[in-house]
This record gives sequence, C-alpha cells and structure tokens, in this order.
Amino acid sequence: MATLETPLVLALNRLLEAEPWARERLAPFAGETVELRAPPLPALRVAIVAGGRAAPGGEASLVITLRPESLPALAQGEEHFMRTVGIEGNARLAQEVLHLARHLRWDFEEDLSKLFGDAAAHTMAGAVRDFAAWQADAARRLAAGFMEYAVEEGRLLAPRAQFAAFAGEVSRLRDALERLEKRIEHLA
Repeated sequence: MATLETPLVLALNRLLEAEPWARERLAPFAGETVELRAPPLPALRVAIVAGGRAAPGGEASLVITLRPESLPALAQGEEHFMRTVGIEGNARLAQEVLHLARHLRWDFEEDLSKLFGDAAAHTMAGAVRDFAAWQADAARRLAAGFMEYAVEEGRLLAPRAQFAAFAGEVSRLRDALERLEKRIEHLA
C-alpha cells in the first residue's frame, strides 16, 4: 500500500461517517476500487467496502486522471476543471464519485469546536474560510493575468479573432491549391 493511501482512507472514512447519505450512495459499489492519478504523484487506490466505507484498494474499476492543465482550470471554475479530468471505467461509479466530490464537505468547524469550544472554532473557521477565499481569488487573478499577458503582451498566443482569420486564409489557400492541382491534371 502506498504511503499516501492510508491518510486518504482515514480522511474519507471520517467524511463518510459524518454523512450517512454518502455511505448509502457508495454501498452498492462495495468491492470496486477507484484509482486517482495526478502525475507525477503516485497513483492512489481506494476500495469501497461494505457499508459505503473506504479501504486501501486493489485492481481499479474506475480511473480518474488529473492532467497537468487541471490545476489552472480549477482556478477558472468547476466546469473548466471537469473538462480536463480523464475518466475511464465504470460510468455509474464515476457519476457517484463526481456527485460526492461536488457535495461532500468536511464540517471542520464542528471538529474544531470539540477541541477549542464553539466561539474559538467559529473564529478559526472564519479565518480559514477568508484565507481560502483570498487564495482562490489570487489564483483566478493570476490565471487571468497570465492569459492576458500571453495573448496581448507576450504574443505567446494569438487572439481568437486573429486565429480564426488565419485558419480561414489557410483553408482558402488549401482549396485554391486543390483547384490548381486539378487544372494541372487536366492539362497533362
């Protein structure tokens, strides 16, 4: 078992224990394994066991692959992110896993309140939420700034209108070349 699978399984089981509806959705898939690939990191395999809980996995029946462009796409939103994720295997299981990824959330404020009390937990959770929102906003601004630089300043990418015009010119040139080749064939 990979070193990273153990904490992942513990964290997933902690989340699943707090949400009976999630365990119910996973229970029919007992015996199946989900493999998460995010190169260059090692693949993580998590099996679904009786009662909709997680355990270290074996042979994968569903493989979810995060591509290099997945992280920048995440800054643009869930829809962009999902376009970059590769999914192979059991389609029903993939649908359930994606549903859980969208809706299963850790109530860290509740766990903090058990350790520090309600008031301190609320303050700490608010600080964490603010920090996470700030990070997400910074990532979005950084991605937007890079794209603007790549298109406008650095000329690393062509603007859509310019690319479309170039593609149209190439298409017209190809058609003209084909007509010229046919004329030469008829003359020969």
